[in-house]
Amino acid sequence: MSRSQTVISLWSNGQMPNDLQNRSVQEKIEVGNDGILRISNIVFPTLSVYVPTTPNGAAVMICPGGGYAIEASGHEGVDVAKWFNSIGVTAFVLKYRLPDDKLWSNKHEVALQDALQGIKIIRESADKYKIDPNRIGIMGFSAGGHLAATVSTLWHQAKELKGFENLSDAQACKPNFSILMYPVITSGPFKHAGSFERLFGKTPSPEQLEHYSAEKQVSAQTPPTLLVHATDDKGVPVENSMLYYDALRKLRIPASMLLYENGGHGFGLAKKLKGSVHSWPESCHQWLVGMGYIQ
Repeated sequence: MSRSQTVISLWSNGQMPNDLQNRSVQEKIEVGNDGILRISNIVFPTLSVYVPTTPNGAAVMICPGGGYAIEASGHEGVDVAKWFNSIGVTAFVLKYRLPDDKLWSNKHEVALQDALQGIKIIRESADKYKIDPNRIGIMGFSAGGHLAATVSTLWHQAKELKGFENLSDAQACKPNFSILMYPVITSGPFKHAGSFERLFGKTPSPEQLEHYSAEKQVSAQTPPTLLVHATDDKGVPVENSMLYYDALRKLRIPASMLLYENGGHGFGLAKKLKGSVHSWPESCHQWLVGMGYIQ
């Protein structure tokens, strides 16, 4: 059960890095005929806090997906947060800025800035929410999985980004573990073209694609990871997860991968999980226990 929900502004006094100060855009929240909650035109990024009745010390920041065009914040956000609460994990749903030339300079950076700031805030709030600062994870779905993987691989470069000039220790932005759900990972042959086009436009530089191709940025500083993917995913090919898994294994970073025969793309925590993916929450729970993140 969730005891409360609080919404935290990521940037004090609205001083967001890369902000072009265009306030003519209005945030849009809608539920489609498919029942999916979609948020777009995000101007003020936030963390929504979901606190379990009996916190066990673990925390997860959740990054909903949506191809960097929208955020599917229901079945890939709030619903997942409530499930985490049911196993004692404090959950934070990230509402991150989406790349938009009208709103932000260096639009490809803004989601990463928000996610790094989110992890930093959670760690700073550890005492308040009864969180162990060494058991803070990040979870992402689809393009949100790309964001989570980017945080996991590039967190140590936080000081190079606007908004973090006064950061004393980049470790404050490091997730202790990652859960990547059918993630966008690679800018190579198996890429999700729409996500990379949203980030960089139609003519990205090779350097940009390399830097944001997460499997190429895995290092000894990348946290242990659980990957979840359906092999019949026609939106983001399963090879994305496989490439990231292989990169982790080469460096002997603890990595587990749940591959399901069917389930398609974007299943999240839908009310009726169809196909073999229906058991992923239970398997995720067991991974967290096995890795010692839930004690």
